[in-house]
Amino acid sequence: MATKKKSAVEATTEANENAIALHETEGLSQGQIIRRRFFRHKPAVISLIALVFITLFVYSASGIHLGTAKHPITIPGWWPHSMTEIQDSVFCKGSIGCPGIAHPFGQDPIGHDYFALVMRGAEQSIMVMLVVGFIGGLLGTVIGAVSGYFRGWVDAVLMRFTDFIITIPSIIIGAVIGFKFGNLGVVALAVYLGFFSWTGLARLVRGEFLTLREREFVDAARVAGASNVRIIFKHILPNAMGVIIVSVTLMLAGAILLETALSYIGFGVQSPDVSLGTLISNYQDSFTISPWLFYWPGVLIISIALCVNFIGDGLRDAFDPRQRRRISRKDLLRATFAKRK
Repeated sequence: MATKKKSAVEATTEANENAIALHETEGLSQGQIIRRRFFRHKPAVISLIALVFITLFVYSASGIHLGTAKHPITIPGWWPHSMTEIQDSVFCKGSIGCPGIAHPFGQDPIGHDYFALVMRGAEQSIMVMLVVGFIGGLLGTVIGAVSGYFRGWVDAVLMRFTDFIITIPSIIIGAVIGFKFGNLGVVALAVYLGFFSWTGLARLVRGEFLTLREREFVDAARVAGASNVRIIFKHILPNAMGVIIVSVTLMLAGAILLETALSYIGFGVQSPDVSLGTLISNYQDSFTISPWLFYWPGVLIISIALCVNFIGDGLRDAFDPRQRRRISRKDLLRATFAKRK
């Protein structure tokens, strides 16, 4: 008897939750529904604001640096000190270059302003993250879409090539690329890394396309005379955007960690340029004497990676229609009272 009563209560609660969800999304487009779900995810919204703030702060402070050492393209930032400027080191409490008003992040043992070095390193790492995410996302989406839609020998060839790339450890690929092309600048390094970061996304997109190509709206598009290209990019791809966006956000976090690991072992951004990984590698022995040389790059790496992961978690919840938000007791009572009236 108690079990039947409990089941009836659960059924009523579920019906009320569905009624509230339908009422809230009534008259809204798919984009508006996704946007509303995302903004309900507070960690994702906070992470998005934090990531935008970090990016704007870093690029406004250090400026924008593109091109190579021979052909630089530079837009200066508002921070007065450069990463190559050497000043007299400040001594305090037995340490060299401790933080102060003139140098809030301190100085390295040579006398470089560490705030300028950290901002430059963060600029490099963010650039790698964005370029790798764009190239890897584009390649993974196209290859997975073509493979899943056409199937047959096209699917076999593309997936076997994907399996071959997956079997090679990413750190080894990155080490080889960094050793050969790290001196060309961070953009060139990021482009080459992007060509090997698409495999996981391609397999996910392929799985989505294998399912979506059998839906009724695809058959209707074929009957209406739509070409394969139009069906792929106009009809199927928008329905797979949830998987793509979430996977790309995870790829962004993986890209910044990969660049950090490569720079840490000496195969990433090459001297005289710096990245967050090279700063940690160069000053890891100074942890006990000058811990600020280790803290600031580590804090930025963790902050950026966590922000991207939380944003991806929020996008997953927003794009997944099976995700159900928690309904407050007040909303349940309101829905039950409205139903009785």
